[in-house]
Amino acid sequence: MHLNRTEIRPLIKGIDMGLNKSLEEDFQNKTLRPIIKMQHDLLVAYFKDYLISKKCKFEPLSNSKKQDYISTLFKKDHAFKLELRGLIVGHFTTDEFAVYCQRKSDFNKRIVGMIQERISSVLDVI
Repeated sequence: MHLNRTEIRPLIKGIDMGLNKSLEEDFQNKTLRPIIKMQHDLLVAYFKDYLISKKCKFEPLSNSKKQDYISTLFKKDHAFKLELRGLIVGHFTTDEFAVYCQRKSDFNKRIVGMIQERISSVLDVI
């Protein structure tokens, strides 16, 4: 059975898929956003598991302190960021991976930034 990875990805409404986009923006809108949306529950579960493994008392923190914690985590924990990126990159097609390799540093920043925003936006369920 041949699985077409792009067919299982959710559609993102409200994103302009016009032709006047940079390579980075096009890749972000057509590849990264759908994969990150598809992986949302797993990303949140991974973050929760991280908090447990680090014995972090996250729930009693104010939302401001939670945001600070998340920001610091994404700045300082390199292994955490690598694992999160792996959860996304593992869903690329070989063609998408070739594009990713052309500008890996830029795409890695975009991936981590988008995941950080997603986790920060669901503090009420963490």
